[in-house]
Order: sequence, then structure tokens, then C-alpha cells
Amino acid sequence: MYIGIDLGGTNIAAGLVDDDGVVLLKDSVETKATRPASDIIKDMAELVNKIIDESEFSRSNIKAVGIGIPGVADEASGEVIYCVNLNWEKVPLKKPLEELLKLPVIIGNDATVAGVAEYGAGKMKGCKNGVFLTLGTGVGGGMIIDGKAYGGSHGVGSEIGHMVVGDNFYDCNCGRNGCLETFASATALIKYAQKELDLGRKSNLEEHSGRLNAKLIFDGAKSGDELSVETVDRLVHYLSIGISNLINILDPDCFVIGGGVSKAGDFLINKVRKEIEGMKSFASIESGRIEIATLENDAGII
Repeated sequence: MYIGIDLGGTNIAAGLVDDDGVVLLKDSVETKATRPASDIIKDMAELVNKIIDESEFSRSNIKAVGIGIPGVADEASGEVIYCVNLNWEKVPLKKPLEELLKLPVIIGNDATVAGVAEYGAGKMKGCKNGVFLTLGTGVGGGMIIDGKAYGGSHGVGSEIGHMVVGDNFYDCNCGRNGCLETFASATALIKYAQKELDLGRKSNLEEHSGRLNAKLIFDGAKSGDELSVETVDRLVHYLSIGISNLINILDPDCFVIGGGVSKAGDFLINKVRKEIEGMKSFASIESGRIEIATLENDAGII
């Protein structure tokens, strides 16, 4: 039995997970990200204690606590090296939580650990090499190589969202221009559609100007709205460039796409598959399958 924590900029979600990757009990609290790190860590400990207290298991049944953080983690030391959403830099996480919980604590990048979940209990199961892409506010990535999660020599080996794929009309939060997440995230969809509306483009999206979201844009594309179609196809094009680059570098068995944007389902994935076919460097060689993630919001916890 384990506890998994998905630490986000908005919410801290935690769950009790069995050895088969099934979430038995879960709960969440607001992160309130502007607070000191010590306050957030105390809330994480309280949330874990609450879940244990509400379960039918004792603390002795819990083998470890795993945490996915939205940034760069030093897995050996248990320190959060950098986390822009929380404004954390070189924040010890493992040691203070272990002192509060009296349980072993392991930390990792949130997209990497979600990829591990999809590898162990989701659509990546059975793949020797796989890539998990989470398309949400930004773009995260988790790589499984030879059955093991890959984070690189300095913890940034799976930062797929910061692969540069083109020139864009706005810069990434990392300070560079052209990062994949500025083309292939929910934020990217909204920023592009809003920019076009501000320039006077006619669209069914006009009535939602200033409060757009990814679902509205995908629904518009499904109904044939010209700007919505253009916005979705732009995301698909640049996402496919990123995936094509990864095919040439890693040649994985599969790509699994999660995050809020993945809720577009077959409408999105069929477009991506078609685009990828036209980009392959070696047209006659089969490339990794592309699937929608199955674990959804529980992936980070699992």
C-alpha cells in the first residue's frame, strides 16, 4: 500500500494506492501557492494523515509516499531544484516530510511519474520504450527507456515541453521563444484564438471572447467553425513536429497523450496520427503507436 501525492499550483491531490495501481481513497486541498514552502509541506502531511485515518489501514501498512512535483526534482537528495508554479528553488521536500510522516518519501517530476503510472497500469503497459505527453496548462513529458523512467543526468531529461519547434508570437515562461508548450497546450490554444479574435476574425468563439477554454475551441472545431479548426490544426501540426522529433531520437514503442487537452479524444488523436504519417523520415518503417491516456487525473497519484 502506498500514498501518492500530485502537487500542483492550484491543488494538492493525494490518494491511497494498492500494489496493482488502484486508487482506493483520495482527497485534495488547495495549494495556495503564494505561501511559504513550509506551510504547503505541512498541508501535504496533514492530507496524508487524513487519508490514512479515513482508510481501513494503519500507518504500518504504508510502504512509502511518492510525490510528483511540477518542476525539476533531485531524486537522490529529495530536493525541489526548481518549480516555477510554486516559486520554489532548492527547497528540501523529502527530509521535512519524512520527519512529519515517519514514512519513506520519494519525489520526481509530475509528468515523469504520471508516465510511470501509464507504463505500470495504463496504455503504456507492455511497452519497453514509451513517451508520455501531458497537454494541459503547459506540456510535460515522461520517458520510459528500457523499462525505466528517464530523467537525464541533471533531472531535466524529459522536459519535452521546452523542445523548440518553431517561432511563436509569444515567449514561453522559461524565457525562450518557440517551446512546444507554447504551441501544443491548452494555454496555446486559448492565446492563439484570442489573438485572432482581437484582430477582428469572425468566429462563433466571439461570444466567449476573454473567457475561452480548450473545450470551447475543440467543440467549435468539431462543428466546423473556421477559426476553431485553424487553432486546433495549428496545435496538431506543432505537436506532431515534437512527436516526429522524438521518433527520430528515441524510436519508442508508443506515445501516450494525457492532460486536459487529451479529453478531445479520437478527434485529436486521429488528426495527430494523420499528421505524423506525413512527417515520417522513414516512411516504410513502422513508428510507435499514438494513444490517449486512460488514467486521466489519477495518473499523478498512481
